[in-house]
This record gives sequence, C-alpha cells and structure tokens, in this order.
Amino acid sequence: MAIRGAALVSVVLIGLVAGGLWWWAVLRLVFVPEHAGVLEGAVAAGGWGLSLLPVHVAASRAPGGGARRGGEDGISGAGEPG
Repeated sequence: MAIRGAALVSVVLIGLVAGGLWWWAVLRLVFVPEHAGVLEGAVAAGGWGLSLLPVHVAASRAPGGGARRGGEDGISGAGEPG
C-alpha cells in the first residue's frame, strides 16, 4: 500500500508541475506576447492538445466489462434490425 501511495504522490506532483508550466506559458502569451517565444507557444499548444486525449483516445467499455461491438461493418447499431 505504501508503494501505491508514493506512486500517487509522484503522479500528482508531476501533474501539478506540468499544469503550472502550462498556465505560465498561457498567461505569458496572453499578457506579454512580445516577450513570449516559441517555447511558450509549444507548451501552450502541446498542453491543449494533450487535454483532448482522454476524450478521444479512451477505450469505451460496455457494462459487462468487454468492449462494445458494433455491426459487422464496424458501424455501431448497423447490424440491428429496426
């Protein structure tokens, strides 16, 4: 249990640091754009792009524990009558 707790703390700490860097980059781009460089733009764009991953890449699971299956052509509900 102690290993899980230590791993959780390190993951949360990494997330907080990454979030702080992202906010720093975004606020610098907004308030001082003449001094912001490529690094700030890359951090801001990369953080925004990574925020889309959990929504678009996460696997969908059916209540039974297995992945949902669509019709034979791969379109959900295409094989069902009616």
